[in-house]
Amino acid sequence: MSVTSWVAIAVIVLTVVALVKRMETRLVLITAGLFLCCVSLVPLQGLDAFAKAMTKGSLITAICSSMGFAYVAKYTQCDRALVHYLASPIRGLGAFLIPVCTVLTFFVNIAIPSAAGCSAAVGSTLIPVMLRAGIKPAAAAAAIFGGTIGSYLSPGTSHNAFVANMANMEVMEFINFHAPYSLMVGGILAVGIFIVCFTLGDHKGGENAKVDESKLQKDDDNFHPNAIMALVPLVPIVILVLGNTFVPAMKMGVAQAMVIGAIVAFAVTRSNPSDFTKSFFNGMGKAYADVMGIIIAAGVFAAGLNASGLIDVLVAALKESNEFARWGGSLGPWAMGVIMGSGDAATMAFNEAVTPHAASFGMTTHGLGGLAFLCGALGRTSSPLAGACIVLSGIAMVNPVEVVKRTCVPVLCAVVACAILMV
Repeated sequence: MSVTSWVAIAVIVLTVVALVKRMETRLVLITAGLFLCCVSLVPLQGLDAFAKAMTKGSLITAICSSMGFAYVAKYTQCDRALVHYLASPIRGLGAFLIPVCTVLTFFVNIAIPSAAGCSAAVGSTLIPVMLRAGIKPAAAAAAIFGGTIGSYLSPGTSHNAFVANMANMEVMEFINFHAPYSLMVGGILAVGIFIVCFTLGDHKGGENAKVDESKLQKDDDNFHPNAIMALVPLVPIVILVLGNTFVPAMKMGVAQAMVIGAIVAFAVTRSNPSDFTKSFFNGMGKAYADVMGIIIAAGVFAAGLNASGLIDVLVAALKESNEFARWGGSLGPWAMGVIMGSGDAATMAFNEAVTPHAASFGMTTHGLGGLAFLCGALGRTSSPLAGACIVLSGIAMVNPVEVVKRTCVPVLCAVVACAILMV
């Protein structure tokens, strides 16, 4: 390996340390990428990658419009209405509330793609229900936490647009590819968490378990749920699924479906037009700043790794055996997700740098890309540092480590299953 490749390895180690210390993700990745480009005597390569990533049209439209719709759903309280109506029929299931709540959260997370946002909405409703059924607080929080993997079936999730763009596929085409594996992961987590909790005796919890009342959704004068409101978060998903399957005449892009969903939300709730519009565009801006910002930063970091020659060395090694890529693409993002509490930055960097070379070691771009982002998400689902875990632990008033104890074994089983079956 060249000197710059060894420098790149040192920079990767320092980058991981900085991210673990919770330094600003975008700052760390951009700084590391530009430094490697300068050391490799091609400083403009990093800046070119920055400029190129800023204007990836298909990514921007899908990600920003989806976040705009998510903000609208929250502003109109349609997301609360959805959770309210889904939670009502499941009371009284006893210990079986654990897998049912995991499955319920999985599907709600498709409509509310933010893991932390979904956890707050679902957890504040379902955790008290589980506690009243005699389930221990840590198990109740773990049941919801395990379901936050469902967002990867949402067209608005940034990784779907990112990998689909890289593989020259439509977003819905890529979702159709990994949907069986995502559902498999959801099933493994639902059954696995139930088995772990049952083994630990969590279904025989104390009667005096309490939740943090300040973090619960309060029934106040401003919230009047109805069934039509509850259906609004599902509108864009239904349009996209039908358009790509049974009703080709309805086929459209993600942005168009999200705008239609927003219009339906406005018509159903008759919200203040000015505040409604501000909410939608605030969501779009937030998506560009936070989600596109990480994609841009990951692009600069990948450009630095390419400039240093480390990616060429890695690809040459992976050509010797696709087993290295299989386990590197699964265990690597998973480990980073556990350490950092978020699989986004590590997965984006991996997919930007390594996944385009998938064909060189006998894999498909969408296969390796899908494996990396699913395993990165599974890493987050077994990390006590994850935002969703912290939110749920706060509601249930339990240590986040206790929650992760109940998710880590099922998560590892899911990672191994994905590595074996996806590529």
